[in-house]
Amino acid sequence: MPFALLPLLTAMTLSSAQPPTNDLEPGVSLTLATGRAARISDVRYALALKVPAARPEPVTGTEVITFTLADTNAPVVLDFAPDDAGRLLNVRSGGADLQVEQVNGHLVLPLSAVRKGVNEIELTFHAGDTPLNRSGDFLYTIFVPARAHEAFPCFDQPDLKARWRLSLEVPEGWQTLANGAETQRQTSGGRTSVSFAETEPISTYLFAFAAGKFFVETAERDGRTLRMFHRETDTAKVARNKDAIFDLHAAALQWLERYTGIPYPFGKFDFFLVPSFQFGGMEHPGAIFYNASGLMLEPSATQNELLGRASVIAHETTHMWFGDLVTMRWFEDVWMKEVFANYMAAKIVNPSFPHINHELRFLLSYYPSAYDVDRTAGSNAIRQPLANLSEAGTLYGAIIYQKAPIVMRQLETLVGSDGFQDGLREYLRRYSFGNASWTDLITLLDRRTPEDLAAWSHAWVDEPGRPIVTTELQIKDGRIQHLAFAQRDPNAARGLTWTERMQVAIGHGGRVTLVPVELRGARVDVRSAAGMPAPDFILPNGGGIAYGEVHLDAHSREWLLQHLPDIADELTRGAAWVTLWDAMLDGEARPADVVSLALQALPREKDEQNVQRILGYTTQAYWKFLTPASRERVAPSLEQAFRAGLDRAASPSEKGAWFTALRDVSATTPTLAWLKDVWSQKQQVPGLVLSETDYIRLAEDLAVRQPSESEQILDAQALRIKNPDRKAQFLFVRPAISPDAATRDRWFASLSTPANRRREPWVLEGLRYLHHPLRAGSSEHYIEPSLKMLQDIQRTGDIFFPKRWMDATLGGHQSSAAADTVRQFLARVPSTYPDRLRRIILSSADDLFRAAAINGGAKPAGN
Repeated sequence: MPFALLPLLTAMTLSSAQPPTNDLEPGVSLTLATGRAARISDVRYALALKVPAARPEPVTGTEVITFTLADTNAPVVLDFAPDDAGRLLNVRSGGADLQVEQVNGHLVLPLSAVRKGVNEIELTFHAGDTPLNRSGDFLYTIFVPARAHEAFPCFDQPDLKARWRLSLEVPEGWQTLANGAETQRQTSGGRTSVSFAETEPISTYLFAFAAGKFFVETAERDGRTLRMFHRETDTAKVARNKDAIFDLHAAALQWLERYTGIPYPFGKFDFFLVPSFQFGGMEHPGAIFYNASGLMLEPSATQNELLGRASVIAHETTHMWFGDLVTMRWFEDVWMKEVFANYMAAKIVNPSFPHINHELRFLLSYYPSAYDVDRTAGSNAIRQPLANLSEAGTLYGAIIYQKAPIVMRQLETLVGSDGFQDGLREYLRRYSFGNASWTDLITLLDRRTPEDLAAWSHAWVDEPGRPIVTTELQIKDGRIQHLAFAQRDPNAARGLTWTERMQVAIGHGGRVTLVPVELRGARVDVRSAAGMPAPDFILPNGGGIAYGEVHLDAHSREWLLQHLPDIADELTRGAAWVTLWDAMLDGEARPADVVSLALQALPREKDEQNVQRILGYTTQAYWKFLTPASRERVAPSLEQAFRAGLDRAASPSEKGAWFTALRDVSATTPTLAWLKDVWSQKQQVPGLVLSETDYIRLAEDLAVRQPSESEQILDAQALRIKNPDRKAQFLFVRPAISPDAATRDRWFASLSTPANRRREPWVLEGLRYLHHPLRAGSSEHYIEPSLKMLQDIQRTGDIFFPKRWMDATLGGHQSSAAADTVRQFLARVPSTYPDRLRRIILSSADDLFRAAAINGGAKPAGN
């Protein structure tokens, strides 16, 4: 496709003979999408873009859209809603210019320009900048969930899959990647033109490309060429990581081909490691994008980070089948692709980490994060109705990423592993390169089990929340006389019951007996436990299976708070920690007791996964649930315990976990002096090699804790940063760390402009320092304006940004005043305020509400 622009039309108005289009709302409504899907098919895009060297200049494009139209009973509506950088220049059909109406981000083609059968529309435009993520010397696209039309005209809905032919003209010396394989490259006059092969049918949100100054690594695995694009300037880091990255992709591809019975469906396999990427990864077929920091690990990488890398690679690779080959019809089922990606990833990574307890891994990866939302007043169902794709980003979160895999494991148990796999294979074959819904899948699986999957799905998938599970225990003559478990709905008016499998841990004398229990109704008697010796504890979720708000009987809770480290089984210990954390949040255990238990348990805990979970809980309890006075009292013993753990740790992975925890809680003069010596490289941490990223984070943490030395530390660190992307991020964040309140105020005020929020990970890092617990008193005044900005954040930001914005804003606060600010804001918003945003606020504020109640309005710190 040539890059020359066609003449600009001065008039773009619809003929008065056309039907009114006043009902076209912004975004892509379900009504619009349903109507188009019924009439339009066989869509193809030929897109040519010209990327200038200078970022202020617009990206210009020509596009030919071909589609088959079933009837001409109504106008054909394209979507195009660019930012200020973009605009429509010209539309042509059959060699003639068209007059089109532009309504609320849509282009209405006149009926005279379309016909039943095959149609071809040619457009020229300036592309919208926002979803192109342009920097000085590179760009990459993010079109999920429906942002392709913010860059160029298209039918921006998942069930109008299309074949794409892309051409790019870029500055000479730039590398390019896209969904299709590169077919031609020519350079002349300082510009390079690249053409890519036509793709298989994919949705608009999966279309992607990137261009810029990249390095390219290539590897052969199992007869397949893999290419990795990146911007990492540390060649030692690249050499240290690249083989593992290629191996993990190859292992995931092999496993998925075996499991599904379908070869990798998209030809070539490239991936791009994006600096400060908005997500952990994005599953564009043939061109996966990853957050560079998640794959290019440091020598100090923890076991969780190593597992996390393997999991995100397996997750995005799984999407090639679940999400890309078969795609949901509408974004209400976006959770389907995410649950399969997470659930299959857990299966895939297991063989690569044979020394890991993977049942414990599943528990700690999914349950705490799911509970963090499902316990709150902001909880949501896994499957949620969606009226417009403009709100699709609010569907994403821990419920679909963490709760859904737990639910999927229950489904596999109900159907059986063989029936489950067979049903999934039929699902993938039947809907290949097409679209399907949750109902379609449940119908296929329902044939393979006597269970009523529709009823099961209603409780677990269609409704929010978790069951409240309580223990009934009677002891007589030193033995269990009666053991039962009851469940109830936290929403009493709803009266829901959940069916779930449990493995109840009964502990006695250091040993654990797992008793299988199936909870189907309001109550279940465990007859097999009658006559067993009086237990030390009973843990309903001790086998890592049961999901719910588990309330321990008083004896079990007190025993665990005193003796949890005595439990021999690491999975039961992990489940006990998850349960005690819930008990603390519910006011059944004191934060000081939980921290005391951690100090007792950490020297004895041998499983690294449990160590990292305990360290995380301890750090969270320290900052969120202890008063400033209590923190001051416990800090010396906590730092001493973490320093001892650092010295004791045998592997760089373990040392990295301990060092990070110590840095995060550091408060006393001796520890800060030692950390400063480490940062200035006067001292080393034996057995731990710190990276440039480690030193940046250490400098930032020291600057917050030592305001009088802040500028000196940050000046020195700025001079030490070699990687240009990391340096740009550091300079962006630095004003948020400043000891000068006016500088921090100006930085926050700048965020009211969407262009200044473009690098979302940078914004979030700055917010976390702006609202650091040590500055909570002086940062409370940012809370209300941050709440007011949330609707704009949702409108202009990427899918995870609204929740992360609120988490970063509220995460450092624990005072009653901060909690009241949130409650008062919610009380004032009109009834038309988006319910999903209200839920996001309630979910993010839940720990704040609980901390304020526990601490009784303790005065926050501030500087």
